[in-house]
Amino acid sequence: MARKEEQLAYRPSECAQLAMMLEVCAWNKPGNVDRCHDYSDTWLEHFLATMIFTRLAFEDAERAQRSIGEIFYDAVQANGRHRGGNTHFGALLLLIPLIYGKGSIGASSAVKKTTTHDAVLFYQAFSKTSVRVREKDDKYDIHDPMVYTRLHTEAQTMYTLMEYSADHDMVAREWINSFSLSNWTASQLWAASESTGAGKNCISGVFLQLMAKEPDTFIAKKWGIQVAKDTHEKAKAVLAGSMSPHAFDDECIAKGINPGSLADIMIAGLYIALMDGWRWE
Repeated sequence: MARKEEQLAYRPSECAQLAMMLEVCAWNKPGNVDRCHDYSDTWLEHFLATMIFTRLAFEDAERAQRSIGEIFYDAVQANGRHRGGNTHFGALLLLIPLIYGKGSIGASSAVKKTTTHDAVLFYQAFSKTSVRVREKDDKYDIHDPMVYTRLHTEAQTMYTLMEYSADHDMVAREWINSFSLSNWTASQLWAASESTGAGKNCISGVFLQLMAKEPDTFIAKKWGIQVAKDTHEKAKAVLAGSMSPHAFDDECIAKGINPGSLADIMIAGLYIALMDGWRWE
């Protein structure tokens, strides 16, 4: 499967939409919405709706004529046009700079140029969602009415906020680590698709590898770090063949354990792979 021999006709915005579609439709991904199960208040269709509604923001990111914070704010607003709650906040936080910077190298440079204006817009977007945050943040609490004054006073940028959050949020960590885990995911998609034919057939397997590679920080925020570590160890057990993937999925669903941050990184990895010529069909 050659990477560059066949030049895909996909635009970056289309690759972003495809990545979102392929991730949510893959089965099975332990604990997350997929083609075989919804949550009571968030369905497969809500994820697909976000994919459609965010197209204009992705096209805006292609043009790179406005700031990352401005485009991100618009994308989150678009995500709010359905009743399924937050579906892709973290994925948008990864995809927009990747589109804007025309790849992970350019994205790593672009995010360092974000401003305090971008930081304020990020927090304003955050406040309009149900994104799970740490129970207490003494410095930049999203619920603190003085947080915007503090952002200005301390000259915080969107990038420095990601630096601040990186120790407890793996999506933020991607911003300051050159999107390393997203790139690793793309490389695993390439490797796995060599033996599975259509690339879409390897997505759930690569997602399980992601779960086995690092504990999910969304699970840690929702259930605590020990649950995140236990889930991480069970993913390793599935890969080792000592636990059934279906039993693992059933257990996660029954307990409400969903690796949402890793799903965001899966989407970013799919985007990078698609832009490099990886075939999903």
